[in-house]
Amino acid sequence: MWKGRTPGVYDSWDACKKEVDGFQGALYKGFPDQASAEAAFAKGFTEFEKKVDGHAPLCNDGQSPSSPFTPAIAVDAACSGNPGKMEYQGKFVDFGTDPATVVTLFKSPVFENGTNNIGEFLAIVHALAWQKQKRTQYPIYSDSVNAQKWVREKQCRTKLQPNDKNAYLFELIDRAETWLRENDNWMRENANVIPVLKWKTEAWGEIPADFGRK
Repeated sequence: MWKGRTPGVYDSWDACKKEVDGFQGALYKGFPDQASAEAAFAKGFTEFEKKVDGHAPLCNDGQSPSSPFTPAIAVDAACSGNPGKMEYQGKFVDFGTDPATVVTLFKSPVFENGTNNIGEFLAIVHALAWQKQKRTQYPIYSDSVNAQKWVREKQCRTKLQPNDKNAYLFELIDRAETWLRENDNWMRENANVIPVLKWKTEAWGEIPADFGRK
């Protein structure tokens, strides 16, 4: 936090929030790790916001233009057919270690008569709920624009119709939408420290949670 009651680097949103809530003109931002936060704070807000070679250090969506923030959680889905057998998973990723750390955090069962976008939607919500339960604060990466839009809208806008094969899948969709609505305040409060970001496949390669079936 560059401007607030007590400027400095804070290790949690709760601590930072107390310093900026109700403070006129507060300047603050969430970062994926302590080192990034300290470097940005040392530069000062003006220097941090300056454009370099025509690009801002951070884009409007909070992403680095050259590399993803890590540590982070990457999510992905796989579907055999459309609709077809679908599953999703989430992995913790840290490229700052040698070798890079990639650990599976959760993996769904295989669902009948699903779609890839539904899987991506459920994976993002699962990652959000997992972080709330574990009280962690990592960016979430997904390569699905549709799923990210559905999460923002708190509604899975799939055109797939419910049937006997996917009844349980639609039950999970309903539970996910309910969770998003009930946790709207928590998501808003943590938007800076747990952003849902687009994985830039063309620049960074396949997302680390990819099932490797292409």
